[in-house]
Amino acid sequence: MVFLVPLEREFGWTRSELASVYSIYLVVNGFTAPLVGLLFDRLGPRWVYGTGMACLGAAFFFAAGISTLWQFYLFIGVLVGIGVSMNGMVPASALLARWYRERLSTAIGIAYAAFGAGSLLFVPLTQVLVQEYGWRAAYRAMGVVLLALMVVVILFIPWGRFAAGARSEGRKAAADEKWTFRAALHSPVFWGLLQVFFCTSIGMFSVIVQLVAFFIHAGFSPLTAASAFGVLGLLSALSVMSSGLVSERFGFRQTISLSFAGTGSGLIVLLFLDAFPSAALLGLFVLLYGLCMGVRGPIVSTVCARYFAGRNVATIYGIVYASNAVGAAIGAYAGGLLHDLTGGYRVGLGFSLLFIVLAALPFWTVPALRSFR
Repeated sequence: MVFLVPLEREFGWTRSELASVYSIYLVVNGFTAPLVGLLFDRLGPRWVYGTGMACLGAAFFFAAGISTLWQFYLFIGVLVGIGVSMNGMVPASALLARWYRERLSTAIGIAYAAFGAGSLLFVPLTQVLVQEYGWRAAYRAMGVVLLALMVVVILFIPWGRFAAGARSEGRKAAADEKWTFRAALHSPVFWGLLQVFFCTSIGMFSVIVQLVAFFIHAGFSPLTAASAFGVLGLLSALSVMSSGLVSERFGFRQTISLSFAGTGSGLIVLLFLDAFPSAALLGLFVLLYGLCMGVRGPIVSTVCARYFAGRNVATIYGIVYASNAVGAAIGAYAGGLLHDLTGGYRVGLGFSLLFIVLAALPFWTVPALRSFR
């Protein structure tokens, strides 16, 4: 966050106090996902996107006047978490499912990638605002722009046409009648997707949050460690963009299984890297782990949107999506705890590998997922 250093200088808050806002944001974003899905199914996209934009605009506008840490947590942690959730992948997946059937995986992959592309554009722009005008003016300008966009979203975008979708009314009605939230709770596919998201996030976040520290511990310079992590992020963005095309070409089970195999292989490379540090092993890990890191999200979103298509799909996907945040919180904590208890990373890597295996199982054990096309 470009605001951390200016806030640290002005208020003297510690880096851990400031960074905690990201944890609050993740928890709020994840746990509001089911409610966002329910609101989308009941009220439609206009009010979900409009309210989300209002939350973001208000959060940044009021953050310009903060003077205490709890205000920072409230506006940037809680309100931004709600706003991003209401403008995130839960409503986006529900909308895309109404327009795309055969190419839905590609459409959702592009939507996932768009969030990352937005960061590449707006983070540097925000940095310029902070440098030129100060952090308060930057927050206030962002708030005004987003509140203005809220008016455009509510009044001028033809949400009725977007929400109508391209499917015939007969197919839509049949889907609407089939999947209620209660019916989804009795579906092995629902619990299988929940397991994939939950276990994947545990396995990934127990490692990701400590990767830079791990590289330094293995003997690499801080600059090399940070650069490797940056390349990992770029490869992850590439995997997000390509996951839809690959899964449509080779199949969902094949693609997601290969991605888990790549992630597991990357973890095994980390074990060797811990014992035998080398630039070749570091490069191999970054390549394996990075190219597989972003594959699962678009695939799970696509399967959920297509299988549970109907008027309740956003509610159902909201629950599945929330499991990702819960798993991330557990994984990040467990990884740190295992390091503290053992004084090293090997047990934590074994823990991560176990959950990656558990995450891959539903696409082999649940018949509907095994044969999903």
